[in-house]
Amino acid sequence: MLNTMTKKFIRLAVTILIIIAIVVALQNTRWALQVVFPFHYEEIIELYAEEYDVDPHLVAAIIRNESRFNPNALSRRDAKGLMQIAPITGRWAAERFPIEDYTEEMLYDPELNIHIGCWYLRILHNEFDNNLQLIIAAYNAGNGNVSKWLENPEYSKDGETLSEIPFPETDNYLKKVLRDYKIYQWIYR
Repeated sequence: MLNTMTKKFIRLAVTILIIIAIVVALQNTRWALQVVFPFHYEEIIELYAEEYDVDPHLVAAIIRNESRFNPNALSRRDAKGLMQIAPITGRWAAERFPIEDYTEEMLYDPELNIHIGCWYLRILHNEFDNNLQLIIAAYNAGNGNVSKWLENPEYSKDGETLSEIPFPETDNYLKKVLRDYKIYQWIYR
């Protein structure tokens, strides 16, 4: 029969082993998630996220959903690059920055694309008072659509948040970006 001291030692050893196993499992989970949720272009993202005061994890989540980090991505609506910048947004940014000899092909440049995307996210943050739901919905459906939805009691009960999103694509996009945003925050904290 084991004495009390030996039993306490065994319990302590088992507890320590369980804690070590949990830590190892969490580290491996984080590593596995980094494969599925990469943070390519991290330095560029962090540079422009800081410049425009947007969360780099949100930028990564948007890029993951927009282009899967493919700088040559082209949508059926002619949006280009990592953050799927629409031609009209690219021209607007080119006038504001200004960008000399701007062409739409420049939107495939990762640094310029992320720069414009972060700039545009800051505009949406300001327009929608940092409401993440509205910012993400507007990034996908356009700020004009989101503003109209907020004015419609069918989609917004209080004029400040959306109770329903009438575009299924945008509703699905919002859910995926929010999910990925939380995952990026957890993995890369």
